[in-house]
Amino acid sequence: MIDRVPVMDDATLKMGLLMESAQAHQKLAETHLQQLKAHTQELDGVVRDEIRRTLIEELQMLTAESKRAADSLRRIKRSANTRIGLLGVAIAIFCTAVPTAILGWVVPSESQIAGLRARRDELEANIAALERRGGRLEWRHCGESTRLCVRIDRKAPIYGEKADFYVVAGY
Repeated sequence: MIDRVPVMDDATLKMGLLMESAQAHQKLAETHLQQLKAHTQELDGVVRDEIRRTLIEELQMLTAESKRAADSLRRIKRSANTRIGLLGVAIAIFCTAVPTAILGWVVPSESQIAGLRARRDELEANIAALERRGGRLEWRHCGESTRLCVRIDRKAPIYGEKADFYVVAGY
């Protein structure tokens, strides 16, 4: 009895080898895909860490720059406040000095005031003496020739040898 071994034809053998090779390539591709996925996940973590690190560095630089800007603004504010304060003091001094100078120039001194009071008292005494001597006369220019005339008291007696003196009104 002769055993017969099934004979495979060449095409079937080639097909089997081709299938085997395809399976090996498929397994190799799956292995590479898994490795690629692992690398991608690792790369994703690395990229995220790098982005975080870069973002933190940038934010730290921004914070430092913001602090420098805030410090500069504070210095400018102090300088402006100092200038405004000095300007206010200068204006106050000027507003005080000008009226004081004007008062010193216009208003007489104590000695001048005492002299003016003495002069006033002297003039008042002279006026009183003048009024007693006829200084309250009411006189004006009368007539076409504008002669000097005075108001007289008609009820008062007449004086003089020729009765030509009259008492002036008010005396």
